[in-house]
Amino acid sequence: MIVEERIYTLHIGKQGEYLSLYEKEGMAVQKRILGMMLGYYTTEAGPLNQIIHLWGYESFEDRLRRRKELFANAEWMAYIGKIRPLIVNQENKILIPAPFFTPKA
Repeated sequence: MIVEERIYTLHIGKQGEYLSLYEKEGMAVQKRILGMMLGYYTTEAGPLNQIIHLWGYESFEDRLRRRKELFANAEWMAYIGKIRPLIVNQENKILIPAPFFTPKA
């Protein structure tokens, strides 16, 4: 299993709008296609105005297939058009478990 960590830094004051749009329009399609949401967070200390979400995948190939399917979805692309102006910066990391760690799937 691999984990993808995605961090979006938003324009100041846009967190509520982003979260509302995600809950109403983005979450259902993303969960349906990507499957394993491991967490969805906002920041309270440290770098502010950030949304952090974690997604689990069987493999890197599984991630590629699911992301391709997500971006072929018209509902998702309409949602992306609405949130893109709210985002200042995006970071993505692929996390691979240490040899001694067995993730709970």
